[in-house]
Amino acid sequence: MYMSIVLLGYRGSGKTTIGRKLADRLWWKFVDTDDLIVQKAGKSIKDIFEQNGEPYFRDLETAILEESLKLEDHVISLGGGAAQREENRQALLGCAHKRVYLRCDPQVLHRRIHTDPTTAANRPNLTALGGGLEEIRHLLEQREPNYRAVATAELDVTNLTPEEATVYIVRLL
Repeated sequence: MYMSIVLLGYRGSGKTTIGRKLADRLWWKFVDTDDLIVQKAGKSIKDIFEQNGEPYFRDLETAILEESLKLEDHVISLGGGAAQREENRQALLGCAHKRVYLRCDPQVLHRRIHTDPTTAANRPNLTALGGGLEEIRHLLEQREPNYRAVATAELDVTNLTPEEATVYIVRLL
């Protein structure tokens, strides 16, 4: 049976870092849907939000998600908000891929996001709360039920290194 692994979770949960390590371990290719959106649009996600608006970004995200789900033997990292759209959830539920929700405590997400030097340049604030801990808590409250609705497995990565998380995900297969 052919499949891929889809990693879901909030920004800063390690989808890209863990995804790259997992792909290397499985001898698969790695795809980050946010990177594909940036390539297609020719600008950062922050610039897409500022210049074209979030609905335009979400439309691009849906198109990229649908294409990515056709891939076999790939580790696919989804953007943190991809599971919010009903049609994206249906596409995820309709695919045979393993879908792993990387759960992480809000305080750890906040620390990771704010110690990443690329955050300010590439990632927009998602609410009027300005990108801080309250924004993370607020969005997790909205997003977590959707992550869980489409996930085939959940892994708490709060206290795991990327290497440890990779080992656990391999065991889930």
